[in-house]
Amino acid sequence: MSDASAPLTPPPPGFAPTPSRGRKFTLHNGPTFRASDPGDLRTGLWVLDRHCNGMGFLHGGMICAFADSALAWAVWSETGKMSVTIKLNMEFMDIVKEGCWLEAHPHVTLIDGDLVHVSARLMKDDGSIAARADAIFRTLRRKA
Repeated sequence: MSDASAPLTPPPPGFAPTPSRGRKFTLHNGPTFRASDPGDLRTGLWVLDRHCNGMGFLHGGMICAFADSALAWAVWSETGKMSVTIKLNMEFMDIVKEGCWLEAHPHVTLIDGDLVHVSARLMKDDGSIAARADAIFRTLRRKA
């Protein structure tokens, strides 16, 4: 059964769908979910067939895109500003199979002017770490 016709599995309790931010990218790389409690910065994803590589597990590029989005959400939550990724480092620790619930647990480690350092553990539903992400974002100022 293709992803388009498969029923969407609800997220675990305490998560709600992430609002869409771009029709094509979000459509193909989502859906993602955010924790609904104030101050809880977790982002989640059900790993679908379309997220997987030819070997049947989560594609490295997809986990990078998921981590980048979750880290940017943490930056927004801490600063109230949009941002762009300056640097993203990933450490892949385990494969993530189709059907797995994956959670990003981000936290801001340093705000230095317009630069925001943030990191995250990407946790599988069995509690093991699939990857770690460390990034630097530059916040953007709106022009008057």
